[in-house]
Amino acid sequence: MLRLTIAFLVIALVAALFGFGGIAEGAVDIAKVLFYIFVVLFVLSLIFGGFRRRR
Repeated sequence: MLRLTIAFLVIALVAALFGFGGIAEGAVDIAKVLFYIFVVLFVLSLIFGGFRRRR
């Protein structure tokens, strides 16, 4: 999932470089959503991984 976030970020940067505003905005929005999903899943895995190791 992190690869998708990075891919959409690169697409947004390239599109912004060439002046495609609509495409860049859409790619940035998708990258943001994927990034936040990745962060939530990462935090959840840290929390549940900590509970498993304590037992």
